[in-house]
Amino acid sequence: MANTLSKKLRIEGRIKLTIINKINQPSDLKKLSIEELKVLASEIRDLLLNKVSQTGGHVGPNLGTVELTLAFHYVFDSPIDKIVWDVSHQSYPHKIVTGRKYAWLDETKYKTVTGYTEPEESQHDFFTVGHTSTSVSLAVGMAKARDIQKQKGNIVAVLGDGSLSGGLALEGLNNAAELDSNLIVVLNDNEMSIAENHGGMYRNLAELRKNNGQAETNLFTAMGLGYHYVEEGNSITEMIKAFESVKDSKQPLVLHVHTEKGHGYKPAVTNKERFHWQMPFDLETGNSKHTSSGESYDSVIIDVLDKKIKEEKQPIVAITAAIPGLFGLKELQKLHPEHYIDVGIAEQHSITYAAGLAKSGAKPIVFHSSTFLQRAYDQLSHDLGINDLPAVLIVKGGRISGGDPTHQGSFDIPYITSIPNIIYLAPTSKEEVQAMLHWAIDQKEHPVAIRIPERGFVSEPIDEESFHPLEWKIEKQGEKTAIIAAGSFLALGRETVEKLENQGIEATLINPRSFTYFESELLNKLQENHQVVVTLEDGSLDGGYGEKISRYYGRREMKVLNYGALKRFNNHQTMEELNQEFRLLPELIAEDVLKELK
Repeated sequence: MANTLSKKLRIEGRIKLTIINKINQPSDLKKLSIEELKVLASEIRDLLLNKVSQTGGHVGPNLGTVELTLAFHYVFDSPIDKIVWDVSHQSYPHKIVTGRKYAWLDETKYKTVTGYTEPEESQHDFFTVGHTSTSVSLAVGMAKARDIQKQKGNIVAVLGDGSLSGGLALEGLNNAAELDSNLIVVLNDNEMSIAENHGGMYRNLAELRKNNGQAETNLFTAMGLGYHYVEEGNSITEMIKAFESVKDSKQPLVLHVHTEKGHGYKPAVTNKERFHWQMPFDLETGNSKHTSSGESYDSVIIDVLDKKIKEEKQPIVAITAAIPGLFGLKELQKLHPEHYIDVGIAEQHSITYAAGLAKSGAKPIVFHSSTFLQRAYDQLSHDLGINDLPAVLIVKGGRISGGDPTHQGSFDIPYITSIPNIIYLAPTSKEEVQAMLHWAIDQKEHPVAIRIPERGFVSEPIDEESFHPLEWKIEKQGEKTAIIAAGSFLALGRETVEKLENQGIEATLINPRSFTYFESELLNKLQENHQVVVTLEDGSLDGGYGEKISRYYGRREMKVLNYGALKRFNNHQTMEELNQEFRLLPELIAEDVLKELK
């Protein structure tokens, strides 16, 4: 297959392959000369770019780790020697040389391999990892297990892309210093996080780079760890030397490697932040094939904050934890740099920092993705919830997803609404986002989170004078069946109402506007002429909004049907498959309702 594809790609003039066809397992690398390894590095970069330009994916992180990866597998003996990738979005080259190159060579198999390490794919992967700063703690645990069982082998953790600023990485390093045996922490220092690095420790890294690892202040030696520096981390020769020098070390140490994010592809080097993860793009120009036009929820939010800051009624501080691009916050940074803070990869700090701001009279607006915010659960509870401080959280990516299990957005409704005092709002449109954000900033009683709709941009007028985010809106008054459709699923509710109308059922449709409040009086009134209540939420059912409605009715005669996702980590199902399985289609919901009414 590989030889056939190699010829096909050569004919098309896209990729020239010679060495990659010889590599089916890591041990094959040991048979190559240094010059052949250099050719292989070039071929791997071509394969990476060819695929991600079509499918999207992590571009810069993987281009920067090609030589590091080849050198590791050339020097060490995987899986006896074990490599643990932090975040693991740097592991595409590792996957290619550990028996999975078909997922880059054959377009029909592009989706058969995940974008992160996955033990079910290969004996050379040890954890399913998609979040940052975990590698050192995982590696310390593996090293201790090795030692206590009197086993052999090197344990190597690869930190990179700003992972060092995550508190867990520092906790792991602190504990690693007490491990009196082999542990190698590779700090892949590409001078970047997802965006630019932030924090004092990165000044020390810069000083170490400037002085070839000989700076007077050294974060790692201060912790009691051994330390080695490699300036040319994109040199296969230098990386082989470095790994040979630390292999079989009897003490924990840090191998500080200076690499270039996006190495070998000029657009990714020039615009490192945009090419951290990129939608499909034109390989020649680097321009994205995905174009957006018109308004977005990002622009709506930035516009509200711009106006609020200019009013100078409240000292607003916008906070992100290393993901400004997800929210378009670079625009706010340009407009009001003194009102913008990127704390780096430090989700826990971002929430407690916001609590400190709120306590002292400022108005923090914290921007998080659903899947990253869960890393700060204790801070949401202990620092915001208990202290009942009026910070504002903007939550993106909250939706049912069939993607990688490490990046699921379906759990934020249960984990946020489980915490007392936090109000979680569920806007359905541009106008509701605007009104809720104004309200959240102006109120001073509670922390407020706003879940940004994830199923298309919607603009619908609202009555601004009567609007209140904690009051339900009856979109349509009917009987027999009431559909309570939260947030993004209001559109699904409308479609279901239409299906029921076709069957002669005039259903009631309610937009609840939040996941934390419900109107007891209205719920009681529904019992007068309704037999079935349907709840729709774009998230996990266990601990979700629908369960609250079911619990309210309890032993009463009202039948409640809850629709959302099962409590599990979905693993690369399509949304079409999930919608069928979870019955999240208007015709299936209507079918269930009709059965209950009969």
